[in-house]
Amino acid sequence: MHYDPIKRSLGKVFNQTPALRVLFYKLLDLLLLRAWYIRRKLRSIKKDKPAELNILDAGSGFGQYDYYMSSLGKKWSITGVDVKEEQIADCNQFFNKINRGNRVRFEYADLTKFVRPDSYDIILSVDVMEHILEDELVFANFFQSMKKDGHLIISTPSDQGGSDTHHHHEEDGVHGFIDEHVRDGYNAEDIKAKLEKAGFKNIETSYTYGKAGNLSWRLSMKFPIQALNATKLFFIVLPFYYLLTYPFAYLLNWLDISRKHTKGTGLMVVAQK
Repeated sequence: MHYDPIKRSLGKVFNQTPALRVLFYKLLDLLLLRAWYIRRKLRSIKKDKPAELNILDAGSGFGQYDYYMSSLGKKWSITGVDVKEEQIADCNQFFNKINRGNRVRFEYADLTKFVRPDSYDIILSVDVMEHILEDELVFANFFQSMKKDGHLIISTPSDQGGSDTHHHHEEDGVHGFIDEHVRDGYNAEDIKAKLEKAGFKNIETSYTYGKAGNLSWRLSMKFPIQALNATKLFFIVLPFYYLLTYPFAYLLNWLDISRKHTKGTGLMVVAQK
């Protein structure tokens, strides 16, 4: 199933005014369990960092996390990079409109080639690495681009069903809920070994999307996306669907983030240079 066309359609709806776009970000923060984990980790890291930080959002997409980080750290300088030029232009336009363009900027970058030596205190990579075949090269670039004692934060599907993969054909790649993935998720030990090879230390891996989180994802993300792929008329039903289901999804998200998981379909990784 192709996820990008749905994201583009939603982006067009919410991009009509800056206020609607901020609302879109807020809704994503509530709906997406990974955003709960990312925000918690950023708040935790902020406590031990100076006020002025240089941050790279490696795969910035809609700019959701850049908006959150620019609110969390008023003196943070944030660079968002992506391979989708229309999203880069769109994000630059939006952040200029809300008067944050001096602190948040977006540019095109291929992460397999992007290196800014000793530049960043934090590198954030959310739902990106599962799309890139040459992951070890990207990890090496992250290491070179990070300042000493800087933090790398990665959120990615795990190999325990994170891409909801049902069939795997070598000639076609991974076939699952999201067809844009090049692998069906990471094993915790595998990604740790790759980061150690790149030079990282203090590598912590933790599973996310346990039983509660996975059920929430199916309720709040998988079914609506499947419905929107089937018919765009579901856009009309969508607000009413979430009014009914979101209280349950919120409770499930809270249960998931409140517990440690021995297994899960998501993986959070934090490492230092």
